[in-house]
Amino acid sequence: MLGEGGDSRLALDPITGRNRYGCTAKPDPGPADFGSATASIVSPRGFEAASSLHARLIEADGREPRATIYAGELDRLRGELVALCGLGDLPGLDIVLAASGTDLHLIAAELMAGANAAPTVCIGIEPQETGSGVPAALAGRHFSRWAALGAPVSEGAAVGPGGTAFVALAARGPDGGLRPDADVEAELNVVAKVAIQAGRKVMLNLADASKTGLISPGLDAVLALRARFGDQVEVMVDACQFRLAPATLRAYLALGFLVAITGSKFLTGPTFSGALLVPEPVASRLRTRLPRAGLRPYSARAEWPPGWVAGAALTDATNFGLLLRWEAALSELAAFRAMPETAVAEVASAFADAVRGRLASDPRFEALETRPLDRSALAVEAGWDAVPTVFPFMLRHSGGRHSGLFSLAATQDVYRALTARRVRLGQPVLCGERDQRPISALRLCNSARLIAEGVNGGIATVIDRAMAALDAVSEAAGEIDRLGRV
Repeated sequence: MLGEGGDSRLALDPITGRNRYGCTAKPDPGPADFGSATASIVSPRGFEAASSLHARLIEADGREPRATIYAGELDRLRGELVALCGLGDLPGLDIVLAASGTDLHLIAAELMAGANAAPTVCIGIEPQETGSGVPAALAGRHFSRWAALGAPVSEGAAVGPGGTAFVALAARGPDGGLRPDADVEAELNVVAKVAIQAGRKVMLNLADASKTGLISPGLDAVLALRARFGDQVEVMVDACQFRLAPATLRAYLALGFLVAITGSKFLTGPTFSGALLVPEPVASRLRTRLPRAGLRPYSARAEWPPGWVAGAALTDATNFGLLLRWEAALSELAAFRAMPETAVAEVASAFADAVRGRLASDPRFEALETRPLDRSALAVEAGWDAVPTVFPFMLRHSGGRHSGLFSLAATQDVYRALTARRVRLGQPVLCGERDQRPISALRLCNSARLIAEGVNGGIATVIDRAMAALDAVSEAAGEIDRLGRV
């Protein structure tokens, strides 16, 4: 059931027993798992939590309707998520649950959708830095061949008439280097101004953090945009990686920003589970919105808070796969929140220093340019989330017939070769061109599970495994070199 109730990315290959991201739906302690920016294999702790809930569901089945059981369990889950994130004192906070982060983007876009003559303009930064289906979702289009509740849909087709338009801005230049903040901010202001002058509303998708660990666009630019246009600009924080401390999460909600999180990236819960946190000022505007009928294959009534028109228009379908995946993720979040933030920061810093040192000193690797995680505009004390936990890097040829960086295709070959070495990294992310060839970056990732291991006395072991994972990458790259792949 952990592999049910989602789109095609969740489907398990009948031969390998793995989904599109190479993850099994049951624990597999063998791989060195540093791929949380893409997905993780469920841990024994998470699997046990899901199994316990599954047993309770079986026991309750028949005593009351399944839709009632499902709704009650989701209400419990919301309460636990609020408590673990320290948000219990925020009045009017509503939570919409969904099968994945991509589903959350589609739901948010549908809630924001304007009239047919003037659709909402959704602005995203660097589509390669988000989920592959996010641009389609923000454009109000089906992003897979089937939806979370099992209905087949036409991938790429509009969910319905009207809806949203999507505009992408580049955070990186053609060579993968970061563009100046001022240039991105200027383009953002132009796009927003043109849309608003045309009578459209704007939804800005703020990534914190992206696939390569960026906050994009910069928070100063986002706050300036809101100050200029007010409620004509809605902001959704794409925190689907969930690499946020509670203080940062509270600060975003206090600003009236929606926040999209998942339990399946940093938390290392099973692939996939999503939650859209909606603070009261925004909820009061959105509760009466009726999305297009095309949203029905993605969402069930119980996944919405009481009193929302959107939920009332949906069916009493159940998605117990979503419930079980979130149950597993919450067990990881509970273990993570039980640790002192100072200890978390110390372990994360030690890991970051070791990985960055290796990437800088090894001629096989070239770290992809990133920037510090600057959230000073939120006026909250920097926490553990100011320490990077995603480390993107490119591969270099080591002589022979080729020089320079590995192409996208060669990097993908290395990524596939790591499977045989029992090493999992984040999937290659397209990041520009060099020497007229597309290039991409692998990502070695820290996670809540690894940090917990480090805090409990195993930081040296965790770092050793990370170094061994990079050794395996170097060996696989050497094989690709010997084969003459560019």
